[in-house]
Formats: sequence, structure tokens, C-alpha cells
Amino acid sequence: MKDPSLRRSVTLFRAFLNEQSDPDHCYALLARDAADQLERYGPLAGRVVVDIGGGSGHFAEEFRRRGAHSYLFEPDVRELRGRTARGTVLADGYLLPLADGAADISFSSNVLEHVEDPGTFLSELVRVTAPGGLIYVSFTNWYSPWGGHEWAPWHYLGAERARRRYERRTGRSAKHTLGENLFRIHIGSTLRQVRSRTDTEVVTARARYWPFLPGVAPRIPLLREFATWNLLLILRRCP
Repeated sequence: MKDPSLRRSVTLFRAFLNEQSDPDHCYALLARDAADQLERYGPLAGRVVVDIGGGSGHFAEEFRRRGAHSYLFEPDVRELRGRTARGTVLADGYLLPLADGAADISFSSNVLEHVEDPGTFLSELVRVTAPGGLIYVSFTNWYSPWGGHEWAPWHYLGAERARRRYERRTGRSAKHTLGENLFRIHIGSTLRQVRSRTDTEVVTARARYWPFLPGVAPRIPLLREFATWNLLLILRRCP
């Protein structure tokens, strides 16, 4: 699917709406899309790609299908969903068991909003990336319509209220709790943080799923916090 395009955005959105009932289809589609985005900057074949927080391994598997040497580092065994593909390591994203510069590409999809200290997490991704290599990071910001995850969009009225509403309506416990495994993260402060770094340069900062002009929304203060939905950052490790 061409990126950006209305067809691509609609296809991804439909898959997202069915994520709970058909997660394999949803994440396989996202993995192909992410691999396509990375291949704009060069082939994946022969590259060492590390996927940090990739859960069930769909991204790592897609990179491997394209010829990459791909490894998954996941801190929560429950997120593996019983899938134990080769190259899977249980590891904390704050302290990866990798040498400096071990990877050509460090990849993290929709993880940053789940870490308490995103600055330290990003620094670890940079550390394990070789000079000239890429760091791919996307995240759902707090004021996105999906910022509250399963209890969105009621998070706009307060996180605890939204969580209780979800549990009353569904009769089951919410997966996410603010301050435990979901944290407020914002577009503006994240962009300022990555642009202030001297060890990386920003290759692109864009709305990941927008069908048109994806680079526009992240440039507009305040509006970007609501309209971006999901920010995609691709950084290059400086020599």
C-alpha cells in the first residue's frame, strides 16, 4: 500500500478496530507497513534489526522475511502470547543485553507511552545502534483520541474515571493503569527532547497513519497533541 494514501490509512484503521478479535491480522499488517517505511532508507536484507518491546514478534518476523537478522527483546513474557520465535530474548528496554553499536536498526513500535522514563529508553536505543544506523520509534501520545488505549476516548475526562467506566461497561479489568503501564507522553516535549540530542539527527517526524501530508500536524503546536494520533520518529545515529 502506498504511504501515505487514503486506502492505506483506511485499511490500517479497520485492522486496528478489530485488533482485539483478530490481533494476528492487525499486527501482521502493521509489521508489513513498518518494514515498507524502513525500506525507504535502504534494504533490510543483511541488516541487524532489533525490535524492542515487540510483543508477539510480528515485526521481527516480517523483518526476517525480508532478509534481516532480526531479534526481539521483550520484557513481559505475557506479551509473547505463547509465541517463542527464534531470536526472542526476555530483556528490559532500559538495559538491553547488547554491545554498543550492535544493531543497524533499532525498532520500537507503540512502546514509548508504556515506559516511565522515555528519555532513558531512547538513549538505550541509540546506544545499541551503530553510527549511521536508524532508530524507528512510534508512540500514541496522551491527547490522541486513542491516548487512553482501551478506555479511550474517555481519558479526556480523567484517566481513573475512564478506567472505571471501561470496567463497568465490559465487566473485565482494564489492561492499562495510568502511572503503572501507561504514561502521559506528548508530541511537543518529545520533539524538543530528540532535537536537542547531539548523538542523533531527526530524519523524519510525522503522523504515522495520516493519509495526506503526514509531516504537517506534528509542526503545529497544540493542534499536534490531538491531531497527530500516533507520532513516527526516524532518527539517524550520528558518527
